[in-house]
Amino acid sequence: MSFSTPMGQLLDRQSPAIREGEWLIAPPLDEGLLSGAKHRIWSLDHLIAEVWRKHGHEVVEGLTPPESMTAALLFWPKTMDLGRWWLDQLNAHCDVGSTLRIVGEHHGGGKRVPGELKARGMTHQRLDNARRCSLYEAATIAGEAGDHWSTFEALDLTLVSHPGIFGHGRLDDGTRMLLDVLPVSEGRVLDAGCGDGVISAWLARQGADVTAVDINHLALEATRRTLEANDLKGDVLASDMLDAVEGPFDAIISNPAFHQERHVSIDPARKLIEQASKKLTPKGALYIVANSFLPYMGLMKKHFGRVDVLAESSRFRVYRCSRR
Repeated sequence: MSFSTPMGQLLDRQSPAIREGEWLIAPPLDEGLLSGAKHRIWSLDHLIAEVWRKHGHEVVEGLTPPESMTAALLFWPKTMDLGRWWLDQLNAHCDVGSTLRIVGEHHGGGKRVPGELKARGMTHQRLDNARRCSLYEAATIAGEAGDHWSTFEALDLTLVSHPGIFGHGRLDDGTRMLLDVLPVSEGRVLDAGCGDGVISAWLARQGADVTAVDINHLALEATRRTLEANDLKGDVLASDMLDAVEGPFDAIISNPAFHQERHVSIDPARKLIEQASKKLTPKGALYIVANSFLPYMGLMKKHFGRVDVLAESSRFRVYRCSRR
């Protein structure tokens, strides 16, 4: 099976592509990696972890690291601060002197990896450079995992954030517009794609029975911490949109992601809209905020009897979808 991502194609030039005993850290969905020999992976992404699991690989999912790592291959994320977090985790949880390979796309921060390694005093070398990616090798050092969590205030709430979460450290303008027009609900409400938990906390403060879902385990932990910081309660669980939740809900609220790495994709929103129509009460509604250029209207009208635009600006629209 051929490798389907630039980082995978660079690894395919190595012999072997994946070394014996090497943990794959935050790997993408690459056909060559998925369909080849069985590997051990550590991922923060529930959707990606599920796909690797279904292909028969050993998967550690979530924030708790594997019990023992003596060699690792880190797929450098597009968010530099998240890459720094991964380096801290690997230095803290790998044996000192463990071999650490790092592969990254140049326009995704890969060119800056040597500077990050040098800043930590980690000896390293570049092994290869192709497909606008670079592959480095280093040795882990003794280090602390560190505390990368931070808080900020918005909407009279304390919000907990972390690198790698949507809108890290700030209230997204689209989310603010959504909450400005969102009616108060005291029923059973779902926050789909919960991020730092701002929507969940806002809803819980109004008296709603909140369930929050996300595929990003950093987002799930941030939402738990945000609820706790505001003395609020809610159920928080890993789910690819609505796969892991049982309806019906009186309202489903979302600011759905539309980027997969650096590419625009409406697949998450499409799945949400299709599933939401089946998991709402008869009088329930789906509320979505989205960038104005995204083509959601036709998809919404296909699955709902009525679609209203509650607010609109040059950048965003807030939609309300209901059966009638």
